[in-house]
Amino acid sequence: MAPVPDGSLILVTGVNGYLGSHIAKELLHQGFRVRGTVREAYKAEYMHGLFDEKYGSDAFTTCIVEDMATTGAFDDVVKGCSGIIHVASDVCGITDPNKVIPVAAAGVQNALAAAARETSVKRFVLTSSSAACSFPCPDNGAPIDVTSWSDPRDDVVWAPPPYHEDRLMPVYIASKVTTEKSCWRFMEENKPSFTFNAVLPPWVLGTILSEQQPASSAGVFRKLWQGDEDAAVFLKNALVEFYINITDVAVLHAAALREVDVEGERLLAFGGKIDIDDTIRVFLRLRDGGDGFAEFDTTSKGYVNKTVVTERCRELLRRYGRPGFTSEAGLRA
Repeated sequence: MAPVPDGSLILVTGVNGYLGSHIAKELLHQGFRVRGTVREAYKAEYMHGLFDEKYGSDAFTTCIVEDMATTGAFDDVVKGCSGIIHVASDVCGITDPNKVIPVAAAGVQNALAAAARETSVKRFVLTSSSAACSFPCPDNGAPIDVTSWSDPRDDVVWAPPPYHEDRLMPVYIASKVTTEKSCWRFMEENKPSFTFNAVLPPWVLGTILSEQQPASSAGVFRKLWQGDEDAAVFLKNALVEFYINITDVAVLHAAALREVDVEGERLLAFGGKIDIDDTIRVFLRLRDGGDGFAEFDTTSKGYVNKTVVTERCRELLRRYGRPGFTSEAGLRA
């Protein structure tokens, strides 16, 4: 299919978020124009402060999509776009599956439907998640690859209330599996004229562009550094096993958007392994001897040693002048 033209207009949903802002930055750096969606106008203000002076006010624009689950939510904002990168997904920290899974699935379906009606759209890239392919680990020890799918247990995910914290990861995993599978099903059933790719990152770390950002995954580490015990508890419950540097994952989204030979692919953007228990211990040692977490249990959960096939992503990163995945420096950024 026809490639995305250089310098053309790309829609990035959830552009004010941690990952969305870095994707916008990478696209602008590569010469594209970016139209980003936000829920409320004030969330766009600091984004313009980041990009307008360097790239010009015409290169980066924003528009409001208050509720992406509303039918037709993206119909107007896709007009004139040659590509769409769908990052927005409000699932973090919610344990009630009824408030997460249907909303996330409806949002991406609305975006796909709008893209299918807009003849200018050549590529659609979904920000999926490692959660869609890596839980649980294959019983036979086989590596996780592009054919792998997580298997959320419906009896756990859809169990009746109360929705305690132990429901967080099962619900999150189910939302990511449901959302990504719905995209592939849409492509198979509707056969739109654009190409679809998905990028599956694990825990994302690296520079936060603005202090006004909640910064999702990196923000949790920022809170941990500041002595927030809830952040440590969240990290333990989130089953963090792999990470990727924020710039690497932004570049991979750009590759999924513009590389002609990347068609109908799942890009497993697993940069490296991370032992979250060891990481918490490092933070404890660095912060006044760890007094703020004196009662916190940091014993290992004994995660399974998983192997992920990532050569495709490494090769794509090298096309953009990067030496494969960035090392643990992303933790220190």
